[in-house]
Amino acid sequence: MLIHPHIDPVAIQLGPLTVHWYGLTYLVAFGLFMYLGYRRLRHAPYAGLSGAAAWRFKDVEDILFLGVLGVVLGGRLGYCLFYKPAYYAAHPLEIFAVWQGGMSFHGGLLGVVVAMLWFAYSRKKPFLQVADFVAPCVPTGLASGRVGNFINGELWGRVADPTLPWGMVFAAAGPMPRHPSQVYQFLLEGILLFLVLWLYARTGPKRGQVAAAFLVGYGVLRFIAEYFREPDAYLGLLSLGLSMGQWLCVPMVALGLAVWLWAGRRSG
Repeated sequence: MLIHPHIDPVAIQLGPLTVHWYGLTYLVAFGLFMYLGYRRLRHAPYAGLSGAAAWRFKDVEDILFLGVLGVVLGGRLGYCLFYKPAYYAAHPLEIFAVWQGGMSFHGGLLGVVVAMLWFAYSRKKPFLQVADFVAPCVPTGLASGRVGNFINGELWGRVADPTLPWGMVFAAAGPMPRHPSQVYQFLLEGILLFLVLWLYARTGPKRGQVAAAFLVGYGVLRFIAEYFREPDAYLGLLSLGLSMGQWLCVPMVALGLAVWLWAGRRSG
């Protein structure tokens, strides 16, 4: 049995300036996206485009900027609508109190989709081409975020068998050993999904299939990880003993499968 190391959430304190570890993990996520996006520009089909259809490094910067807006706005609205709709309907002004915490990945994903739609429209690029470009660059950012969760000792796992060698006691969760679900998600939704998508994107799939593979891959891996993650206290487990996170993954996987099959039947 392991003890979660107490790590000060503040990484740097310079007078009135406070830099948190969680904020640094976001910077790492953005840096990784820029690096991987630059690498994607060298891959087919993006490297072979020219003229108005060509992809440039400026496009990566713009996608990142729009994506950050989509993550923040969509993540916050998704949390309010998916997890605490009654509360925020009664306290609508608290929707803007982002410093109190509360973000939803699935809401953030919808926000990113809207951002990609705007980028594709404004640059006159096919939406699925944009989505395929972005998809393999996302999982490393998710992995970075899970590192931040672990440092903060939050989003811990369910109570584990006391004999589990890597069972971990989180101070805020009580004396029982728990699954370090942040680590599971780092490995599954972050590292494993990145490797699968990055390699799959190099095999020459049809347009739209890389983005579809992200939806299916993340949905399945998140669904599995949720079995080890403590459900939100104010929701608990829902129908069929599934968490809210698992239920939100169901339409995600279904949509991904539908898009992958549809894209595979297309000639281009």
